[in-house]
Amino acid sequence: MEFNQLQKDVKEENGSQHKAIVGRNNVFIKHSKRGGWTTFPFILGSMFTLTMAAGGWIGNLIVYLITKYNVKSIDATQVFNVVVGCMSVFPIVGAVLSDSFYGSFAVITVFSFVSLLGITLMTLTASFPSLRPPPCTNKFPCDSPSKIQYGVLYTILGLACIGIGGTRYTLASMGADQFEDSNSVGIYFNWYFFVFYAATVLSTTLIIYVQDNVSWAVGFGICVVCNTVGVILFLSGKNFYRKTKPKGSPFTSIARVIIAAVRKRKVSSTNQEYNYDINDKSTIVPSDSFRFLNNGALKIESDGSNTRSWSLSTVQEVEDLKTLIRIMPLWSSSVMLSGLVGMFNNFTILQALSMDRYLGGSKFQIPASSFLSLDTLATSITICLLDRFIFPMWLKLTGWSITPLQRIGFGHVLNAVGLVAAALVEVRRLHTARDHNLIGLSIGTTTIVPISALWLLVPLTIMGISQAFLFPGQISLYYQEFPTSLRSTSTAMISLLVAVGFYLSTAITGLIQNNTSWLKDDLNNGRLDIVYWLLAAVGVVNFGYFLVCAKMFRHKLDI
Repeated sequence: MEFNQLQKDVKEENGSQHKAIVGRNNVFIKHSKRGGWTTFPFILGSMFTLTMAAGGWIGNLIVYLITKYNVKSIDATQVFNVVVGCMSVFPIVGAVLSDSFYGSFAVITVFSFVSLLGITLMTLTASFPSLRPPPCTNKFPCDSPSKIQYGVLYTILGLACIGIGGTRYTLASMGADQFEDSNSVGIYFNWYFFVFYAATVLSTTLIIYVQDNVSWAVGFGICVVCNTVGVILFLSGKNFYRKTKPKGSPFTSIARVIIAAVRKRKVSSTNQEYNYDINDKSTIVPSDSFRFLNNGALKIESDGSNTRSWSLSTVQEVEDLKTLIRIMPLWSSSVMLSGLVGMFNNFTILQALSMDRYLGGSKFQIPASSFLSLDTLATSITICLLDRFIFPMWLKLTGWSITPLQRIGFGHVLNAVGLVAAALVEVRRLHTARDHNLIGLSIGTTTIVPISALWLLVPLTIMGISQAFLFPGQISLYYQEFPTSLRSTSTAMISLLVAVGFYLSTAITGLIQNNTSWLKDDLNNGRLDIVYWLLAAVGVVNFGYFLVCAKMFRHKLDI
């Protein structure tokens, strides 16, 4: 099966990458006896607790802003989008810092303390009323936070999300660096994703339940404890870790090609020699696509004996950049998809807040933010079913496996279907609100409509299944098509995609709010159903854009 073959390729490459060879241009391992399964409990233990800490505060941030800071509901989703975007940008920063300058251990240590500081300060805002505006009881409009309170809040959010973003992916790669054989690396990554999903589900259910039903201070306090335990666990393994020297960032070679090509833009390629890597025995002339970049690899007299500089790159670096440019249209088609998912998640929380969240006839009320854990659960179960049963059965019946592009395309379709389902649920919710005369009330917040929030399970499940097709398909495509030197960047492209998507969702939400009356802080007085229909239409158009990009895309092996 294609996805299993990908896993095999990943394991083989990781296995070769983790063989220590002392010498130039290779990873130098100071103590060869370090690393291995001895580090396993330290790495995954810290990963579990740090993820618990992160999920505990970020998962319920929208509700916290609405109930404790008197932030209007739509504005709260906007703040949340910016925070998630920041969290998705900083893994790239963390990867560059660890690969190019300081190494993984130092980067993880510093950023985990930054995360701890941010979450500790967040706990203080829940503990001391002076750090928040007065509670909004029966008066309308509610008191907004002061400039100082906003400043403190945004500083705290910045620290917390920078800390999380700088540790999550760096911790994953450092864990893989502890193993030399491909089997161990594969087993490690299986456990890594299992622990990540388990911690996410637990934090978005148990910790959020404590925040909603016990107190915010206790809930955030649990996050502080989890983060502290994570730091202690990670530092406890210091003497067991295999530490690698910074290898240099792949982004450096990309920048070098662009700068060298610009500097030599007037140089003619006639009778000029191209610069090849010292280990590259081929003398193939650079491809004709994006020909202006070829000048970056032209050797001229002023270059002297240098084989790499900011005025000279290698042919392989030029071709690597071209490959990256070719895949960018496909990557861009997923940016809008990420934005749609972000808006769906935010609006789902607002819908849950306005619906009956009691389970059956019991007194147990499901926290609004915990509904998103059902999305994660659906994704996990679907990935398992696809890889273990459905895809192998498909291969047996048809004789061919589903390609990454087909997997992504099916995810696009399911995403649009999920938004249609969300629109239908909102139509039903508004109909119920109208029947109970809850439309047109001016109390500043959404009145609870007597309709079960379990209706949200339908769109959440569909969206979760769509992610099971999209995420592995994107990872598979980028890994296959990225140049070997840039394969470690493929996961960073997913992170960047999420960041741009959430920033885009902020812009779209603001555009709708400023130009229509569909998004109201009281959902009963708005038309969220029309917004969902609009998003579904955008998803269909974006799917058409994806089909065009997929049709024009030339696979690396076809060039």
